[in-house]
Amino acid sequence: MKTLSICEKGSATWVISVFLSFLLISGCTNNNMSTNSPGSSQGPNEVWMQNIMFNPTTLNVSVGTTVKWTNKDNVNHTVTSGTPSNASGLFDSGTIAPNGTYSYTFSTAGTFAYYCRVHAPMMTGTIVVK
Repeated sequence: MKTLSICEKGSATWVISVFLSFLLISGCTNNNMSTNSPGSSQGPNEVWMQNIMFNPTTLNVSVGTTVKWTNKDNVNHTVTSGTPSNASGLFDSGTIAPNGTYSYTFSTAGTFAYYCRVHAPMMTGTIVVK
C-alpha cells in the first residue's frame, strides 16, 4: 500500500475541493425551479413567481388594472398583501400551486407591498398604482 506524500495529499485535496466547488456552483445556477416553457410570454400586467422571486419585483399600473400572478416554479407560493412582519389583509391568494394563477384588481391609487408567506422575507414585491 502506497502512502501519499504531503505534496500529493495537498494535490488530492485541491482536486476534490475544485470538484465539490463545481458541483455546488452548478447546483446553484441550475434552473430546475422554473416550469416556464419556451415561447411563453409574460403579459403587461403579469407578475411571474419564478426562481423564488417575483418578476418583476415592482410593477406600475393604472387604477382599475387587474394584475395576474403566475406560478412558474415547481413549488407552492402565495401572494399576500403587506410585509412579512405586517400583513395588511387587503388580498391573500392562499396557496398557488405550480402553474397556478391569482388575480387582483387595484381600485385605488397607492403603493402596495406584497410577499410570499412560504418564502418570506426573501420573496417580496410591490405594485405601484397611479
